[in-house]
Amino acid sequence: MSATSALALRARGPVGELNADLRRVLMARDGSTDTAVRTQVSEMIAEVRTRGDAALRDFAAQFDGVHLEVFDVARTEWTRALDALDPSLRRSLERAIKNITTVHTAFLPQATEVSPEPGILIGRRPDPLSRVGVYAPGGRAAYPSSLLMGAVPARVAGVGEVIVCSPPTATGLPSDVVLAAAELAGVDRVFALGGAGAVAAMALGTESVPRVDRIVGPGNAYVAEAKLQLVSHVTIDSPAGPSELLVIADASTSPDVIAREMIAQAEHDPQAAVIALTVGGVDVADAVYAALAEQVLVTPRASIVREALASRGAILTTDALSEAVAFAKEWAAEHLLLAVADDVRDNTLAALRHAGTIFVGESSSVAFGDYMTGANHVLPTAGLARCYSGLSTLDFFRWTTWQRVTPAAAASLSADVARFADAEGLPGHAAAARAWGDRVCAS
Repeated sequence: MSATSALALRARGPVGELNADLRRVLMARDGSTDTAVRTQVSEMIAEVRTRGDAALRDFAAQFDGVHLEVFDVARTEWTRALDALDPSLRRSLERAIKNITTVHTAFLPQATEVSPEPGILIGRRPDPLSRVGVYAPGGRAAYPSSLLMGAVPARVAGVGEVIVCSPPTATGLPSDVVLAAAELAGVDRVFALGGAGAVAAMALGTESVPRVDRIVGPGNAYVAEAKLQLVSHVTIDSPAGPSELLVIADASTSPDVIAREMIAQAEHDPQAAVIALTVGGVDVADAVYAALAEQVLVTPRASIVREALASRGAILTTDALSEAVAFAKEWAAEHLLLAVADDVRDNTLAALRHAGTIFVGESSSVAFGDYMTGANHVLPTAGLARCYSGLSTLDFFRWTTWQRVTPAAAASLSADVARFADAEGLPGHAAAARAWGDRVCAS
């Protein structure tokens, strides 16, 4: 059997000829969890609400196989982990921190004042949150990059306290690389807690874990579900699901590059969604398909990649770049790689709106954004790039609005405001407004 005949995709062919059912399958990436997950997470949240730390100890024993008396990881463990870190990896982490700091400092919001009329001054200022919780996934793999993407922007924003929750390993501690990243990022506390229990602890507070104002960071289906169920108690970055990639490419781009990018995102999760939309005929699409089939044969996580491609993978074609832009707007990808010729790239970039992050040019690999460019990799999925943005310093502020009205301006406003209030049946409001008109007239 040839490589190409062995590779299954959910869809292949002209994007304009997708039937309604297949189009619905490609668009439906809502990331919703099944009933069993929702029920278990709801029960775990209730346990944390009523039993606090005792529930967290039970969860650690049940899910992580460790018995913990204390969740708070001693600072000496952070420094030990950093001292033991491979020097080259430490330099990579430090480079990422430097770039994240530089980029997110440029995104800091500014206070604004405006005077709509003489005597009226309205101000709005960004106030950093008091305490933020960062979830750093563990389990089958450790993700120090996720810790940096949450903690460094929070520090740049001036958040009062940054805490991290990350699942314990068999040692009872989070992975050493996560602890080392915590030390480099300058977080305040690290807790050896994972899963829905960790999210519940940060949202509700327990005897050991302080309640936070916002929870950020990716996680598995249980973490994502817990964040959604607790949004009435704490703000979150955005609802999250499996990783996504849309590549818009033409004949100027190497098929091998497109295939590598598709594999890089597909290897995250069997439910990852990856689509290549090629512009300019079937030859480009066929070349991408052949490159993808060949590379899948040698990628270490081939079974995950194959499952993702078969369930949510596609190579589609179009003759018009405008049709590709229209599809991108509807699909609203987490990651969008724009790999088209130089003479159309800037205009196409300007036309694209709905994407967590747009990677411009074939050398702008999504992997660079995941780790090192300084942009954030915590991004909206499941089409929510229509209304959510990627994580930035803006997520670590709340805005305080203030108003100042002089007596003369109050008199000017009084009659109009009173008429509004009377029309809405609020006589107390009307009286409060009219009093200023009467007062100024009396004086």
